[in-house]
Amino acid sequence: MKTKKVWFVTGASKGLGLSLVQKLLAAGYRVAATSRTVAGLEEKIGKASNEFLPLEMNITDNEDVKKVIAKTVAHFGQLDVVVNNAGYGLIGSLEELSDAEVKEQFDVNVFGSLNVIRNAAPYLRAQQSGHFFNIASIGGYTGGFPGFGIYCATKFAVAGFTEALAEEMKDFGVHATVVYPGYFRTEFLSGGSIKVPANPIDAYKSTRAGEELHLNEINGKQSGDPDKAADVMIEVSEMQAPPVHLFLGQDAHDVARQKIGIIQTDLNKHEALAAATAFAEN
Repeated sequence: MKTKKVWFVTGASKGLGLSLVQKLLAAGYRVAATSRTVAGLEEKIGKASNEFLPLEMNITDNEDVKKVIAKTVAHFGQLDVVVNNAGYGLIGSLEELSDAEVKEQFDVNVFGSLNVIRNAAPYLRAQQSGHFFNIASIGGYTGGFPGFGIYCATKFAVAGFTEALAEEMKDFGVHATVVYPGYFRTEFLSGGSIKVPANPIDAYKSTRAGEELHLNEINGKQSGDPDKAADVMIEVSEMQAPPVHLFLGQDAHDVARQKIGIIQTDLNKHEALAAATAFAEN
């Protein structure tokens, strides 16, 4: 009987990460799960065993990430699927967010994921198989959400480097998928997963209204079931030719198609003007 794959999931103490780990263990996979503290993982999932390894990890510390991934391989003897799920949301207009606030957002959502990729890739490349799932957001495909510009920028970055990763790793039999979830009923809009600007500017009335809509009206009423999202990701992980782009939820598909339509309209409307930039032929 073929040994079940080993998954490495960051940000696993709540939300999609927690649902995914629980689904994986129920299906017989072996899982290393990381969070800022082990206690939360043990409380919600269980103690370390032959099938489960809870790990404390500082995703912004490259050396710590390297050590944790090495522990995973030492414990299970292999590493097959890596899920970059750890992250948080930062809301606020571009003007009111400080340099430090923006850098912290990129440190976790972008550079943290790159730390994981950098240190997991040698194992997958050596065994000539594996799969990276990098969790973005539908906000990583369209940025038209006032007050979420920096968060969207980090998720656009995740989408961009995943596309490159897919090309870089394909010669080694390793896949990469960027996941764009729509609205799922998790703790993302509450429970410490959202940070607000230290110095808000009163003039941004419409931006505040958009933020309040997400925090007070959408939160708790999201249509997406994280357990079903986990099922989809597991199914995709077993595909021979998995997609590079995975939009999770009907709302994510609807928003993506709307963005594609806007781009197509702009391309067609301004092509003659914008394409007339080549050197004139003699």
